[in-house]
Amino acid sequence: MTATVPTGADQRRGPLRAGERVQLTDVKGRPHTITLSAGAAFHTHRGLIAHDDLIGSDEGVVVSTTAGVQYLAMRPLLADHVMSMPRGAAVVYPKDAGQIVTMADIYPGARVVEAGVGSGALTLSLLRAVGDGGSLLSVERRDDFAAIARANVEQFFGGPHPAWTLQLGDVADALTALGPASVDRVVLDMLAPWENLAAAAAALAPGGVLLAYVATTTQLSRLAEDVRSDGRYTEPTAWESMVRGWHLEGLAVRPEHRMIGHTGFLLTTRRLADGVTPPLRRRRPSKGAYPTDDAAWSPEELGEAPVSDKKVRRVRRDLETGTDAD
Repeated sequence: MTATVPTGADQRRGPLRAGERVQLTDVKGRPHTITLSAGAAFHTHRGLIAHDDLIGSDEGVVVSTTAGVQYLAMRPLLADHVMSMPRGAAVVYPKDAGQIVTMADIYPGARVVEAGVGSGALTLSLLRAVGDGGSLLSVERRDDFAAIARANVEQFFGGPHPAWTLQLGDVADALTALGPASVDRVVLDMLAPWENLAAAAAALAPGGVLLAYVATTTQLSRLAEDVRSDGRYTEPTAWESMVRGWHLEGLAVRPEHRMIGHTGFLLTTRRLADGVTPPLRRRRPSKGAYPTDDAAWSPEELGEAPVSDKKVRRVRRDLETGTDAD
């Protein structure tokens, strides 16, 4: 059946409609996301719920299966949709998407370029932030990922978003085609974001923000140093966020046993005006912080105190003689 969900703000208002997604939560707090369709049913091991019982009803109602098991029906929030939607590539978690929107200062009307669309999770948050009057150009190299992202975005918004353009290809080519100082924000979620620093600098307006999402410390280190070497960006800032839920039951208020730990690192920097030399860093790196071109990695270069041969010999001797080491 063809979806009849309206687009825009009206999509989130009014009675539940055929074609839109609804989240059913059981008494244990377990969510189940379904797409409403006339004549269909949601089957559980304890009965079923007819979709027709939900279509036309208000959001926030309680419905029961044929066996009397109750479910709360709500439209899924953006975070709910992201965690339940089909995915090809790994998604940017809501905790990181929220940080990206805030720390990259994505605002209504902003001109934003996003590279590495994946399954479209971050795209949803960026479109929410720029609004109908802004523009988001999403660039993805893989056509299969792009197809999944398009379906997820259009399903959430009820159709094509007026501010969104999805393009296959290389982000450097896309940024170059836009022209100089034509972009307010660039968000990079890719394996080697440092390869696009020059193209991003050319496209960003002075004061524009570049934000990159990387998974490992190796990527983070390489990106930070290349940002500094480029000379057109401010001193980069990097961080990660972790989320720990809390158990709330009467006086038994305590942290949950599980938490959302490391998912990725975020790095932000801003575009300097043309011809401006960035100020020197106030704190110089310690000796050995950077390897020479022909040097291999060593404990000193990684910030660790080297272990002397003398200490190694002493520890080995103590182990062989059964003597407790100091």
